[in-house]
Amino acid sequence: MPNIIELDQVSKHFSNREILKDVSFEIKEGSINGLLGPNGAGKTTIIRLLNGVIDATSGNMKVLGFDPNKEGNEIRKKSGIVTESASLYHDMTAWDNLAFFAKLYYAYDSNRITYLLEQFDMLEHKDKQVGSFSTGMKKRISLAKALLHKPSLLFLDEPTNGLDPEGINDVMHYLKKVNQEERVTILICSHVLHQLETVCDSYLFLNNGRIIEKGGKGELEDKYLSEIKLLIETGLKPVEENRFKGYTYVRRASDRLEFTLKSKEEITPLLKTILNETWVHNCEIINRSLEALYFKIRGGNNGE
Repeated sequence: MPNIIELDQVSKHFSNREILKDVSFEIKEGSINGLLGPNGAGKTTIIRLLNGVIDATSGNMKVLGFDPNKEGNEIRKKSGIVTESASLYHDMTAWDNLAFFAKLYYAYDSNRITYLLEQFDMLEHKDKQVGSFSTGMKKRISLAKALLHKPSLLFLDEPTNGLDPEGINDVMHYLKKVNQEERVTILICSHVLHQLETVCDSYLFLNNGRIIEKGGKGELEDKYLSEIKLLIETGLKPVEENRFKGYTYVRRASDRLEFTLKSKEEITPLLKTILNETWVHNCEIINRSLEALYFKIRGGNNGE
């Protein structure tokens, strides 16, 4: 897949304050990518640079083949953005909001509006005022609004802020659906890592204005997991410490053992040994979450 975004040694200063420092990364067409980091790390600044809203102090950028410093209008014609706020007119209906913004984009198509309302399960609410909607419903209309002109690229800046767990799951579901059905490349900025774990193909870890690591989940696991913590739900009774020679474990509950393994390759032979004795209902690597990897990465970079 070709790159749809390319940054090379990009820096940004505001009033002699360095916000971004030598940021470099690429994003593949058709992928979903998480730009992750704490509040104030520079995530929103990157989104504004990529949209051509502000200019980089130094470095080179290409978005959809355009230079954001010079061709921001061309990029904005082919991209959509959803910010933390819904940016909708509360005294207008869902339909009227989408029709209004579609005309602004010179992309009015009633069939497209109907299609998007259906995709986001909002068609039955099309004639209701947006001000009466829940936060999650407003977010769905915001996503539909960003897709009115069939963009190739979608920017999402903290898209789940203010949502309850059900609303968060809905947004993640719709994003995967849009990516698969319309092949929209997606860049999601967030400081809540676990929300993105099931949707992203690749991650960019940003801290203090620098990219401190990047890659897919598997790549990051291979690089940063020096040991595996495996929690097994099993009927194995308390045994002598030397019962599993070569394995270190502790009992976490009457039916749960936590093993510390050197690598994933040890999992299968361990399970075979246990299954010779009793049942195994579940096993889970408990130190491979995105959040756990993030703190490993932060530690490896001295918190910078």
